[in-house]
Amino acid sequence: MRGFPSAAFLVVVCAAAASAAAGLTVAAPPPPPPAGVTYFPADQVTAAFAKGSVLFEGPGFAVHASRRDAAGQAEVHLKETDVIHVLEGSVTFVTGGEVVEGRATAPEEIRGSSIRGGETRRLAKGDVIVVPNGVPHWFKEVPGPFIYYVVKVRDAGGDAR
Repeated sequence: MRGFPSAAFLVVVCAAAASAAAGLTVAAPPPPPPAGVTYFPADQVTAAFAKGSVLFEGPGFAVHASRRDAAGQAEVHLKETDVIHVLEGSVTFVTGGEVVEGRATAPEEIRGSSIRGGETRRLAKGDVIVVPNGVPHWFKEVPGPFIYYVVKVRDAGGDAR
């Protein structure tokens, strides 16, 4: 049957021709529905920040409601860019340099005890910082609750964690 149009195609063509002959306009098929909208009411968001958790995971990105009460490990995400927006608190944040005692903790994820070298900044309420994939980063000093959103953008169209 190679070379012949499918039966469905013939039906559509015949219907269009008949409609055109009758003076009717054939409408194009409707576009696919838009992707679903995800909504999080304030009480859900507040609960997520209280413990620090993932709010949403989608194809190629994730949104985390993050909370830190103490310093963390140095991190390198080989396939994710972190977009961080500070909502409360302050932190000493180090980017770049070299991860000390680095080891793979998951595919494309490296953790270590600290960073040697790098650039140190003070992040506070309202600040936004973008850490590209492959760049070491470390929440070095956290004097109290530090509340922030992280949008993780996955490189190469994969899923963000």
